[in-house]
Parts: sequence; structure tokens; C-alpha cells
Amino acid sequence: SEPLALASAQAMGRRVDPSDKWWTKHEAANMRECGGMDDFLACVAEAGDRLVVVDFYARWCGACRALAPKLAKIAEANPDVIVLKVEFDDNKDMCRSMGVKVLPFFQLYRGAEGKVASFSASLSKSHKLADAVAEHDLLGNARKAKEAASGDREKSRDEMPTSR
Repeated sequence: SEPLALASAQAMGRRVDPSDKWWTKHEAANMRECGGMDDFLACVAEAGDRLVVVDFYARWCGACRALAPKLAKIAEANPDVIVLKVEFDDNKDMCRSMGVKVLPFFQLYRGAEGKVASFSASLSKSHKLADAVAEHDLLGNARKAKEAASGDREKSRDEMPTSR
């Protein structure tokens, strides 16, 4: 195990401690690892009209590590969204075929529309991810709008003057 850890550290350029599994620390219930193209295609098909956010990351990527807690918060705030995490080094052919050239990188998919957004975002640009989820999560937005509308109706009933 020690030679393997040393080899992993050398492969990672000693930038990230291989014993620190940071990519598993920040996960919401709607986040999961993607094990390759077949897994990706199955998940997108099963999602139906739900938004699927694909997070391309690498264990050695400092920007990916910094963004992980923010991604988990976005996922927790949007339970209708599915977040697939694709580790670059374990899925190089898949990542290349999907046009991933920089990390962290995100692609958003929804139903028959297919890919609806594709961009890179660092921690300082994490608002791009939150904005894209808000724009493309139609099911979540519809649910939130319905909840807000029902709350507004309750409030307006409370504010209505009563007859004497």
C-alpha cells in the first residue's frame, strides 16, 4: 500500500495528499460518482426531464478541491437536480470525447434537449454554476414558483380586511 501511495503522490505531482480523499467529503444525497460513458448515458436517460449537472474534476486539481463544498451546497439547495461527478484521470477517453480540456468543467443536460450548458468555473466564478442550475432546472423552478405562489396566496388572505 505504501508504494502505491508514493506512486499516486508522484503521479499527482505531490500537489494533493493521496490519503486525503477530499472528493468524498462534500456530498449531497443527489450527488454520485460516474463510472464511465455507459453509466453517464444510463443516468441521463433515467433522469428524464430532471436536470443533470456533470462535474468533471481531478483528485490533483486544487481548483476542483476548492469548489467541492460549493458544489455540494448547490446540490443540497436543488434536490431535483442530479449531480454526476466524473474523475478525469479515471475517465480520460470519456472526458476527451466530451470536450473537457480544462478543470473543473461542467456540462448540464436535460431530457430531450440534451446538453443545455457547458463551461468551466473556479471558486471565484461559482456563481456561473449556481446561475446555470437556476436557469435550467425547470422542475425545481416550477416547484419553487408553486411554493412561492401558495405562500403569497396565504399571505394575501391574511392581509385582506375582514368585514365587521
